[in-house]
Amino acid sequence: MRLSPTRAPLLSLVLALALSQGCNTPVKSAPDDTVVATVNGEVLSRVDFEQELGRELASTEASQRTPEEIEPFKRTLLDTYIHRMLLLQAARRNNVTVTPEEVDRGVLRLSGDYPAGNFNEVLAQGQLSMAELRAREASRLTIEKLFAGHVYSRVGVTEEELRAYYAAHEAELNESEQVHAAQIVVKGLDEARRLQAQLKSGKKFSDLARRYSLSADAKVGGDLGFFPRGQMPPAFDEVVFKLGVGQVSDVVSTEYGYHLFKVLERKPARKRDFAEARQWVEAKLMEQKRTEAQDAFEKELREKAQVQVNEATLQAIRGQPAALPQAAK
Repeated sequence: MRLSPTRAPLLSLVLALALSQGCNTPVKSAPDDTVVATVNGEVLSRVDFEQELGRELASTEASQRTPEEIEPFKRTLLDTYIHRMLLLQAARRNNVTVTPEEVDRGVLRLSGDYPAGNFNEVLAQGQLSMAELRAREASRLTIEKLFAGHVYSRVGVTEEELRAYYAAHEAELNESEQVHAAQIVVKGLDEARRLQAQLKSGKKFSDLARRYSLSADAKVGGDLGFFPRGQMPPAFDEVVFKLGVGQVSDVVSTEYGYHLFKVLERKPARKRDFAEARQWVEAKLMEQKRTEAQDAFEKELREKAQVQVNEATLQAIRGQPAALPQAAK
């Protein structure tokens, strides 16, 4: 059974998590066709690499490609292994660990996106056991803790940086004009005209929306909330931004049906001052600095690492999925 697109992200996640299981075998004195690479003395075995490559190819429908076409998959997977192994080694040096309870919560969050029973089907599709998933989730959480405690914790922003960023990004901080509107949408033009007549006779817009509108917002009286230009379909913007507060539109035809719009409130465009924008500016700067700090941290790990790739073994791997154990349900 193939996975639906909505299931693919989780499978990609579990296949991309810490790929260093079974990599603690002592390094042998000479190149070995059972070893793909060593990273600071830690071995990446051919068995582990072929098994993970088989999973990768199965998830990307690439298992029938030629060895030449599969080569980029092998190189990307090798880089992923090396990257993850370096981070987990750094975590061990810094005594970063996770508890079984933290792993339980992580697995629960993953499974929570799937109806009962479907999560096990996803694991089976990826030929991944629950024990393997837990090990990978433990590795992912460990790396997350490493970044939080030893990379992000060293990052901060100054008042001068906040003000300089604000000055350089004023245009981004401006609030666009917004309207607060409501709608009624029905299937036929005649019905829309009848509702229009009832509005003109004094009927409440929200009451008619609740009773007749086909849109999901009917239960709240057709209320669409505040929105700027470009957030709604163009036909909506074309009408509502021309109406005054309290005005009801003529009947508007769209692909969704026949609409009547009413503008409830308007907010003019305005510039946010520094006090209002400070929290947003700080979040943007912190995100940027954390990304830069993480990149620098990972680059330093790679530059200091002793990585040896057994090219002969890597080239001998032809991309055929290895025999994998049946995932436990």
